[in-house]
Amino acid sequence: MMLLFLGLYQLEFMRTPEHAAVSSTVNACEPLKKPWAKNLINAILRRYLRENTKIQKAILNDQCALYAHPVWFIDRLKTDWPTHWAGLLSKTNEYPPFHLRVNLSLNSRNDYLQLLNKNNLNALPLPLVDSAVILNPAIATEKLPGFSCGKVSVQDQGAQLAASLLCIAPGMRVLDACAAPGGKAAHICESQSGLKEIVAIDKDDSRISLLESTASRLQISMTIVKADATKTEDWWNGDEFDRVLIDAPCSATGVIRRHPDIKILRKADQISPLLATQAKLLKTLWPLLRKGGIMVYSSCSLFHEENDCQIEKHLNNCNDAELVKIEANWGIATKYGRQSLAVSDDTDSFYYSVLKKKNTE
Repeated sequence: MMLLFLGLYQLEFMRTPEHAAVSSTVNACEPLKKPWAKNLINAILRRYLRENTKIQKAILNDQCALYAHPVWFIDRLKTDWPTHWAGLLSKTNEYPPFHLRVNLSLNSRNDYLQLLNKNNLNALPLPLVDSAVILNPAIATEKLPGFSCGKVSVQDQGAQLAASLLCIAPGMRVLDACAAPGGKAAHICESQSGLKEIVAIDKDDSRISLLESTASRLQISMTIVKADATKTEDWWNGDEFDRVLIDAPCSATGVIRRHPDIKILRKADQISPLLATQAKLLKTLWPLLRKGGIMVYSSCSLFHEENDCQIEKHLNNCNDAELVKIEANWGIATKYGRQSLAVSDDTDSFYYSVLKKKNTE
């Protein structure tokens, strides 16, 4: 299969003469010890040459082939983003940018940019978050200056928006539910060193290990709890939180360009169980928030049913919940929050909604 892809790529996108592209692809069967495939590959590539115009026309009339996404996904995107769906589909097929989060508790962004330049690495500050940097081209994480001692982390600019939306102050207790691998929890700690406590929860052993590794590398203190966040009776001590971040399990349809296997692995019938989990997180964690406290609900989904629809249901069910409008110059405003989009911000597509618990009895 990969040989066919390579042969077709040469014929369509490279300057390799047609006969050379076909023969080199066919001949590659020998060292791969698949001589039986020679005739098949030869026939397919030559048929492609004969029927190229017909094939290209068929692709243009087949949105699944044209955009390289499953039909169910395209249809949902058209419904939820009628003016952006085509651009979003194109963006998800591009190579993602390499965004970094500078640890501002250890060095300024300007100082780290200078360090990158000294190492002949081309980097620029990003506009949406004061800790965000883009590096081009990308390099291996371990080659980033200061990575091992916590000066920098790899994190998309869209994910870095969460910490600022929480409006954290010294002395606060913060809960990060579904926290692994720990990027957002770490950013919260880096943003405010005077926290009373940050509790980071996840229920999977391997993901708990990621949390511990992140905390160790960045030299930050967080209370790491292995538990199901919705089963509060198993882990909550009754001490209310000033801030709660729900980085909800979701379809991950906003990060496909980083994880293209999602296009194959994610199925339409998998959305309903995710909706149930998201609603349960909102319902069970809301009582843990003190009066006057703030909850940020986040997902990396593009689907309204995982985002605005969840917030609308929560507001209808909780008389003490009120929406806080996000005033920002990034993304697109929705009815109950804001969505960063690759087409407008060149970020991963993150949804955020901010809720406040009323002080009234």
